[in-house]
Amino acid sequence: MSLSRVAVLFCVLGGCGQDMDRQPKLKPLQESAFFPDRQGSRAPVEGTIAQGGLRLDDPYFRGREKEAFVATFPFAMSRKDLDRGRERYDIFCSPCHDRAGTGRGIIVQRGYRAPASFHIDRLRQAAPGYLFDVITRGFGAMPDYAAQVPTRDRWLIVAYLRALQLSQNVSRDELTAEELRPLEGEAR
Repeated sequence: MSLSRVAVLFCVLGGCGQDMDRQPKLKPLQESAFFPDRQGSRAPVEGTIAQGGLRLDDPYFRGREKEAFVATFPFAMSRKDLDRGRERYDIFCSPCHDRAGTGRGIIVQRGYRAPASFHIDRLRQAAPGYLFDVITRGFGAMPDYAAQVPTRDRWLIVAYLRALQLSQNVSRDELTAEELRPLEGEAR
C-alpha cells in the first residue's frame, strides 16, 4: 500500500465517531442543572448592547441635540438622496398625506382621520428634527415608522418633505420671469 493511500485512509478513519449532533449542549429555553434556577437560557449582562446598536449620535438617531430638535440635517443631501426620499415618501407617507402633502391621501378618502397638511405654517416652520421624530415615534393617529423605515431613509423623507413644502409654497414675487411664463400661460 502506498504512503498516499495510507494517509487518505488515516484521514477518513480519523473522522469516525465525531457525531456533532450528539454532543452535549443546551438548546434554547432547555432546562439545565448547571444553574441554580435550572434555566439554560441566560439574560444578557446588564448594559450589554447588541452589535450595531450603540447609537451615540443623538442628532442622527433621535433628531435631537440634548432635548431640543435639531434645526439642520445631520448629513449633506444630494439629488440622489432627494430622489430616494421622494420614493420612500410615496411608499410610506402618500397613502395618508397624498403626493402633494395636503393630507388627502387614499386612506383619508376611505374614511380614516385626515392628517394635517404639510403646508400649514406650523409644519413649514418645524425643525427637521421634529419631523424626523414624528416619523420615528408617531404622533396622534400616525403610527411610528422606526421599524419599517431605516434611520437614513427617515432623514431623506424629511429632506424631500422640505423640497415638497418649498415647491408648493413659493410666492409669486420669488419667481423669475422665466418661471412665471409657463404658469401664466396655463392660467389663461
